Amino acid sequence: MAEQLKNVYTKEYIGNLANKIKEYYSSFDEEKFNKEIFDSSWESLELKQRMRHIAVALNNNITLEYAKQLEILKLVSKYFYSFEAMFFQDFVEVYGLDNYENSIKALEVFTLESSSEFAIRQFILKEEDKTMAQLKLWAKSENEHIRRLASEGCRPRLPWAVALPKFKKDPSKVLEILELLKNDKSKYVQKSVANNLNDISKDNPKLVIEFIKSNLGKTKELDWICKHAARTLLKKGNTEVLFLFGYEKNKHVKIENFVCEESVLLGDNLAFSFELISENESLGKLRVEYVISYLKANGLYSNKIFVINQNEIKTLKKSFSKKQSFQNMTTRKHYKGKHKLSIVINSLIIKEHEFILK
Repeated sequence: MAEQLKNVYTKEYIGNLANKIKEYYSSFDEEKFNKEIFDSSWESLELKQRMRHIAVALNNNITLEYAKQLEILKLVSKYFYSFEAMFFQDFVEVYGLDNYENSIKALEVFTLESSSEFAIRQFILKEEDKTMAQLKLWAKSENEHIRRLASEGCRPRLPWAVALPKFKKDPSKVLEILELLKNDKSKYVQKSVANNLNDISKDNPKLVIEFIKSNLGKTKELDWICKHAARTLLKKGNTEVLFLFGYEKNKHVKIENFVCEESVLLGDNLAFSFELISENESLGKLRVEYVISYLKANGLYSNKIFVINQNEIKTLKKSFSKKQSFQNMTTRKHYKGKHKLSIVINSLIIKEHEFILK
């Protein structure tokens, strides 16, 4: 993934960045900046390394004190968007940890077009009380990007970011932020709140279960947050959470007409299908999953869960047909040999089938 994303920093992109800086800082040497960016190390750098490389080059070529550098970068940042613009925040992370006030103001500006979720974490680690107080203020902002930063920035297990070990152990300060945001009308913010709670569930499941108990059924938005926050607990088959969402053990549900290939070639798809049947009542509220038990290089197995359905089925019969890719990816390498497919209904395995990956 990063090997592809890193290529966003083309010569044209860096040239546009240099031109825009020149507009606000007349002594900026564009040629020197470009040469420094595309030095002998550039091709070997991955995405986040390239962000850091650009941040260092900005510091080397905007030869002013830090606060004045930020004033220029805040103006320039308005013309650059999304994840690729996060070198602005990285600049703050590298050079601004000892200049809290100016850095926090800059991160607030930078997050409007990109996201400051990575950089703010270094300030949480360095000055926790002051930074968490700032997140509470951001949680009340009129701007959804700033409100989202309040949640996303303090996620205990934010992917691609440095972890927050203290919050993994005790997320009480994080939950104070989420209480301020749980009724937010922005889907962008709601998703972050749910993802934060899902992070917390991996280390403190009881706290998230209590949150769900207290908030489920109050509003449509809170119901969505609770369901999305519970996805790891649901995948683990947590009986208390399954019950909260109405996924009770349905003994009246049977599986019929199960069809699955006996073997699949590496790079192809495993095709399978089945029907769920109930004789006297509707199938009801079902969480239908399938689990692939992948053979690993050491001969052991690793399970991966895939959700097919998690809604109420009001009919007596429901058919399902799926294909599972066995194409090697950067995130998963497949090994030839015996694998297993399991069909799971409301955390109970109702069908198992072994197949060979050739």
